Amino acid sequence: MRYAFVGLGHRAQMYVDALLGEWSDAGTITGLCDTNRTRMRYYAERIGREVPCFAPEEFDKMLELADAVVVATVDATHAHYVCAALDAGRDVICEKPLTVDAGSCARIAEAAERSTGRLIVTFNYRYAPRNSAVRRLIMDGAIGEVTSVHFEWTLDTIHGADYFRRWHRDRANSGGLLVHKSTHHFDLVNWWLADAPSLVFAQTSLRFYGPDNAPGPRPPRAHGAPGLGTDPFLLDISADPRLKRLYLDAEHEDGYLRDQDVFAPGVTIDDNMAVLVRYAQGALLTYSLNAHAPWEGYRVAFNGTAGRLELEVVERAWTPPHAAIDPSAAAKEHAAGAWERLRLHRHWREPEEVPIQGGSGGHGGGDALLLDDVFRGPGDDPLARQAGYRDGIRSVLVGVAANMSAASGTPVHLAAEGTRLA
Repeated sequence: MRYAFVGLGHRAQMYVDALLGEWSDAGTITGLCDTNRTRMRYYAERIGREVPCFAPEEFDKMLELADAVVVATVDATHAHYVCAALDAGRDVICEKPLTVDAGSCARIAEAAERSTGRLIVTFNYRYAPRNSAVRRLIMDGAIGEVTSVHFEWTLDTIHGADYFRRWHRDRANSGGLLVHKSTHHFDLVNWWLADAPSLVFAQTSLRFYGPDNAPGPRPPRAHGAPGLGTDPFLLDISADPRLKRLYLDAEHEDGYLRDQDVFAPGVTIDDNMAVLVRYAQGALLTYSLNAHAPWEGYRVAFNGTAGRLELEVVERAWTPPHAAIDPSAAAKEHAAGAWERLRLHRHWREPEEVPIQGGSGGHGGGDALLLDDVFRGPGDDPLARQAGYRDGIRSVLVGVAANMSAASGTPVHLAAEGTRLA
């Protein structure tokens, strides 16, 4: 299989490295496409041989060299490349979110229906053993019919803050965190319940980041700022060789600043979000996302007719103050104090601790399972973890509907199948 890549920021590296390593038998990299030549050179060097490089306007030429395309561009541009590749009969592997608005969801659905190519959306959280265990228990009827779900996700001031430095800080690019980040979470609930969302109501606010919340005068970016090295909100991209090569050394070409101050003007996304969702089969979801917490992880509880299931996950127990100053050291500390617990409460019985069979690598071994699905096929998977375009659309539209509801103050209806607004 011949694989081409469009979008060569840091998200592309997992797939590039997979094809250079453990999954090299699955195919070869035959083309690179990005707005920035410096980033393309970085990946060409990583690949270790000459690879044809293309500007975005030459995307159709690159398709002639490919059987499949990995799309890892800015979210708002996904639909353009996904539809072009599908219309050329190519397979598409798309980073989440699939897209950012209802109109592009409709265009992707139409392209997927008429194409001979297949579309995979890479929801790696489905493959994390803890989340797979939840799916299995619900499928097996451990708590009966699910009646409601309570889902709280906290992003700390390492991870959460980073969305306010990058292109994600502009809602036009990312759809806001309810689309860019929460697409993971809404997809999990859709998948766990095997159901489609039908009604969404939401409230959102920007209470921590952005210029109105700045703790005094701030620099526009971290590089060259007086506080670099002491201010925990200033990201030193020169301290991380990969970030330096991909962004600092590349910004002369397109002006993209990877290290904007999180309190600088231009933030049009929210950092506190609360969402209510009704599902077609009657289950209710209460969901919250906070992007400035002192720890990172999530809690989800399922109430059912036969009991309750609770999953607690701490991905980082606290936020070291040097995290932005030294990103490499912070990454090594990511697992420090991390833990997870899955507990089953059946009616009239003592609670049970459910063991989670973890693996090595990202997301408890989930990333490797995802890459197997992407490059070798899912095989006979009773959990149906591989996600297609309908899954991608459903998760995006919950976020789109939530943004619409927050702006209007009224609920937003989705069609019965959850793949379009009603």
